[in-house]
Amino acid sequence: MRKILALVALVFISLSCKNDESNKLDVDVSNINVNIDLDRFDVDFYNTKPNELTKVKEKYPMLFPPQPDSVWINKINNKDEQELFTETQKVFSGVEEEKEKLTSLFKHVKYYNPRFVSPKVITMLTNIDYNNRIVYTDSLLLISLDAYLGEEHEFYNDYPAYVKQNNTKEHVVVDVAKAIIGKQMLPSIERSFIDKMIYRGKKMYLLDAYLPNVPDAIKIGYSQKKLDWAKSNEEQIWMYFIEKDLLYSTSKDVDKRFLDLAPFSKFYMEEDSQSPGRIGEWIGWQIVRSYMQKNDVSLHKLLQTSEEEIFKNSRYKPKR
Repeated sequence: MRKILALVALVFISLSCKNDESNKLDVDVSNINVNIDLDRFDVDFYNTKPNELTKVKEKYPMLFPPQPDSVWINKINNKDEQELFTETQKVFSGVEEEKEKLTSLFKHVKYYNPRFVSPKVITMLTNIDYNNRIVYTDSLLLISLDAYLGEEHEFYNDYPAYVKQNNTKEHVVVDVAKAIIGKQMLPSIERSFIDKMIYRGKKMYLLDAYLPNVPDAIKIGYSQKKLDWAKSNEEQIWMYFIEKDLLYSTSKDVDKRFLDLAPFSKFYMEEDSQSPGRIGEWIGWQIVRSYMQKNDVSLHKLLQTSEEEIFKNSRYKPKR
């Protein structure tokens, strides 16, 4: 009987350890206080009458570089601008869902960074300026809603599929989190492929911490099918990197093949088109996850740890 009880206790302890490991980022932020100040510049601006423009300029002075009022009035009355505004309103007539997600994000960021102060949030339109869809400073966050109308929207017809699949409402909070992380992490000066993979893996792990309830596919920006391919081929990908002696390569070509934004990664094999782009980033993410699972390290300490040390102590073994 004692042996049975001991065995049960051992199993219970083992399961408890596994649960603790899987819940490492499941933190309680209910007592974290953040205040979100969110204004709809897009609504205020495109609904403005000429005689009301002064009030809008006073409310949003940072969004009005010196120009004659006629420039802004023409912009408001422009047919294409109004069409863009109308289409955006169909998707974002209200932003309560986005505000709720941002509140959760800011609470998680503050949990790990107590000095974090929620920025003032302003939604706007930028004529689908994809490269500047999120602008973040310590006190201000600008969100270009017209970049998130849905991957099937006709405004994105000229975009490649691997880009416009991320032009959805679900990606707003992810892109905001990435902008915040970009300010928190200093640029890496390391040049080897493995170091670059792990540096990006650190950023992805911060997304895990800040957005614990967001699916991996949304965080990494893959379709579910592409993510499933990565998971199914993790061991083969890793072996390819090793066999081709790529880990310590400093070649820009390797970056283009496995780290840069692209429709797929380039192994120079028949099934390349089935793979997602930036597969090196995904592998780096798994390495950092392995490191954090096997080492009692805080998020702050992770950011201070070198990529070389993370790799060494991750004891990374790709899933078969």
